[in-house]
Amino acid sequence: MNYFVVNRGDEESCKLVKEFHLLAAAHGMTESRCEPNFVVSIGGDGTMLQAFHQFRGNLATASFVGIHTGHLGFFADWMPGEISQLITLMNAPPQASKLRLVTYPLVEVEVVKAAGEAHSFMALNEFTIKGIDSTLVAQLNINDEPFETFRGDGICISTPCGSTAYNKSLGGAILHPSLEALQIAEISSINNRVYRTLGSSMILPKHHHCDIYPKSEGRFLITLDHLSFQENQVTSIRCQVSKETIRFARFRPFPFWSRVREAFIGHDFN
Repeated sequence: MNYFVVNRGDEESCKLVKEFHLLAAAHGMTESRCEPNFVVSIGGDGTMLQAFHQFRGNLATASFVGIHTGHLGFFADWMPGEISQLITLMNAPPQASKLRLVTYPLVEVEVVKAAGEAHSFMALNEFTIKGIDSTLVAQLNINDEPFETFRGDGICISTPCGSTAYNKSLGGAILHPSLEALQIAEISSINNRVYRTLGSSMILPKHHHCDIYPKSEGRFLITLDHLSFQENQVTSIRCQVSKETIRFARFRPFPFWSRVREAFIGHDFN
């Protein structure tokens, strides 16, 4: 059984990494960056995003597991004191471990530039585009049909996993991560007689796509989860649900809506 650990780098997480390595070695597990069966994230949701992008090429063979030492853990099923139990289950036969692999959708983004070059990216949580030198002005098409002309700070395209992140702060809906869909949310849109937008988030199912055609000149800030970079001379951006998925290894039930309640509401119903 091969594994690799990605950690947040703080003192607690580094201590847990050492503990994980010792227990894993005692169970005959092998650390492998090239071909891990399990990618273990020790930290918060940001650490899991790093793990996803680091092992982007291993999605077909690797399963992800999260150990929570951060502030908000939608991707983490395990607490620091449960490492021994986790490793025992990782090495047990499937029936004894009750291993269940769940797959969640990703968003695929293709950025085309004026010279004709195209670059494809993937995001676990969200993709955003914002204007740097001025507001973003862009035509938004849905399934190759013009839908609206947007003007504002930017546009956020999120996966169901990312619906609880930046999308939620923009007033978007929270989607169960098993749904194969993407969500389009406006970032501070400007509505007047010239520019009219829907004013609410939109949810597109799998096999649908949206295209963003920037009309404003200048530089754009593009983000993919925790990664960001500048681009100019962008002619179009296509977003759709990817054919690839991410797999999470679940060894016990951890209902999504329970996570949402704990994160945003709490336990007090009085």
